[in-house]
Amino acid sequence: MKEAIIAALTAKEDASACALTERILAESLTDDRWYECFDDVAALLEHPKSFVRNRALHILAENARWDNENRLDAVLPGYLSHITDEKPITARQCIQCLAQIGRAKPQYISAILSALQAADLSQYRDSMRPLIERDIAHTQRALQDPSI
Repeated sequence: MKEAIIAALTAKEDASACALTERILAESLTDDRWYECFDDVAALLEHPKSFVRNRALHILAENARWDNENRLDAVLPGYLSHITDEKPITARQCIQCLAQIGRAKPQYISAILSALQAADLSQYRDSMRPLIERDIAHTQRALQDPSI
């Protein structure tokens, strides 16, 4: 089953992969049925296609709430590396997901805030850098004030 899910998430057929991602995200709101795929989804963080990395970022963030085994401990450094992903859209997706991870796993807030603070955004075009900076500021505020 896991192999089929990973194949579907990485399929060339974007519509079905997106639909599966949306289903996983929706179902992960209410139960942990997708947590069993956590490690397999985490491996997708290194996928060459940015849209696959985006899906993995979202699925992992949504399933952080179910991470009673602390699998995120091993995944977090790789996850945080996408704050400065080669693709600015993926960087933005990562940064936006970090508040969700911090709310689910407060023990990671310090590491997340440090990574956001240290992010070198010089690689991004002037048109994208302000958007990423805005995402970082919003995520920092959300992590420091849970009411946001």
